[in-house]
This record gives sequence, structure tokens and C-alpha cells, in this order.
Amino acid sequence: MQDQLSPHSTPIVLTIAGSDCSGGAGIQADIKAISATGSYACSVITAITSQNTRAVNAILPVPVETIESQLDAVFSDLNVIAIKVGMLSDAPVIEAVAKRIADYQPRYCVVDPVMVATSGDRLQSPLAVETLKECLFPVADLITPNLPEAEVLTGECFDESPSDDQQRALLKLGAQAVLLKGGHRQDSALSRDWLFSAQHRQVFDAPRIITRHTHGTGCTLSSAVASYLAQGERLPEAIKRAKNYITQAIVSANELNVGQGRGPVQHFF
Repeated sequence: MQDQLSPHSTPIVLTIAGSDCSGGAGIQADIKAISATGSYACSVITAITSQNTRAVNAILPVPVETIESQLDAVFSDLNVIAIKVGMLSDAPVIEAVAKRIADYQPRYCVVDPVMVATSGDRLQSPLAVETLKECLFPVADLITPNLPEAEVLTGECFDESPSDDQQRALLKLGAQAVLLKGGHRQDSALSRDWLFSAQHRQVFDAPRIITRHTHGTGCTLSSAVASYLAQGERLPEAIKRAKNYITQAIVSANELNVGQGRGPVQHFF
């Protein structure tokens, strides 16, 4: 177990995810969000993607040994308080990352199960999804699936607010808590997310913003949650602050003129 955060410590957050060469999602979005919300960002790259605001064109997994080496380098030197896990391309990578998390035991682990890109592209095989459930979710304090990802994980249809049975199905995946992101619903004036654990239920609302600038929103939100946890916030308050942050980043995205598809948010509004 690493040392806990002292009043004079730098809140360090490690992001473990794939690289987005267009800069709007993945490792690049994570580092921007962690930095903008006041923590120190370090990173372990798990895959190199060829993508932009319109599509994911190719994914090159980083060798497992290189991922393990990066993790060992970071954890052997930096006092990582929280980690955010994003895209893990295949089952061996998921197993390796889960083992290192169990070995090093950072105080907080936030997993964004990146299975479907904003563009709609599937990013993980069925075997990788099953390995997420078996190996990674049980070491997570929080998972942050969106509605399409929740459907893949449970086989349920999430058309309305999650039922008690659907909440239980997501919690049975093994994480201590679930933040179900409702941003994909287009039939509501609100962007609503649901937090639930064995002891807690809470809803987080924000005005729905009609915009094409949604590239990397899931990466950004989960990274901001990890950042605020590293700074000592309790989970509900960390989510509340992260929700406010991503909302303002989306509102301010019109300041940018990046890409011809779904543009990135403005992390440094």
C-alpha cells in the first residue's frame, strides 16, 4: 500500500489508457483533464490508435511487457494516489494491469470501460469484455460505463432510468460503486448520471448541451473524478465537481475549431 496523501503532498493521478493521436480522447484527454482540475498527471500507454474526430481507423496494442515496465517505473517512484483506467485492448493486457493494481494498491481506482467509441466503433472483443468483468472490475472503486457500455456488460436494455434489477446487475460486476452515464440519451433536456453502491444512491443532473463537441467526454469525466478523489474529496463530491467540470468544458468547446467530426471539449476553459 502506498503512502496516503498528506497536506503537503502533490496529488498524483496515473492514467492507464490508449493514445489518441488527434488529442481529444484517451491519454491526451486524461492528462489535460487531470492537469486542469489541479492534480499531477502521469501515464501508461496501452495502445496506439489511429483516430480523429470522425473515426477510429486502427489500434496497435502495446506489448504486455512494455505496459508492465511502464507501471513498475511509475509505481516504484511516484506516490500515485488515484488511477484512471481507460482503453485496454485485449485480455492479456487487462490481466496484467489488474495484477499490477492489486500488487501496488493505489488508494483509488476508477475504471472507464472503454468498449464503444463516441463514433460508435467497437474497441474491445467479447473476450476482453469478459476479462474486464473477471479481473479488473473487482479491484475498482468505481466504474463509469455509459448506456451502450452498460448494455454490453449486462445484456440489459437501458432505455429509461436504471431499474433496481439493472443497478444490482451492474454492481454484481464487482466494483465498489457504479456511475452510469446517461449522456447518450437524446430525448431529455437533462444529462443525467446515476451513482449507486451497496449503501448509496444519487443522481447528478446537468443541462443537456446540443453540440458536436463530445469527443473524449467519457475519458475526461472519469479522469476528473480520479483527480478530485486524489485531492481528498469523497466520491459523491468528486463526481459532482467532475460533472460540473465536464459540463463547462462542453459549453466552452465552441471556442475550439478542431476536426470535421465530433470535436473535443475545451479542457482548459
